[in-house]
Amino acid sequence: MSIETSRIGRKCERAVVTAYQELREVGQPDMQAFAACTTLYRIHHPESSVKEARRLVAEWIDHHVIRQARGQTPGCDC
Repeated sequence: MSIETSRIGRKCERAVVTAYQELREVGQPDMQAFAACTTLYRIHHPESSVKEARRLVAEWIDHHVIRQARGQTPGCDC
């Protein structure tokens, strides 16, 4: 399931995708890994609502991990 994350430009996006992959690789259930990554995003972006954080994290996981797409994703400017 591991993808090359060095091509991901945003630091928080790279951190979220890496954390999700690593949590899943050590056996964490999907929803627990997702919740942890949402928390990680909100630590970096406390101004973000829980709803917004969940939406972005879900889009990033779907884009990079599930579909293994290479194009740009929506999100912050960091």
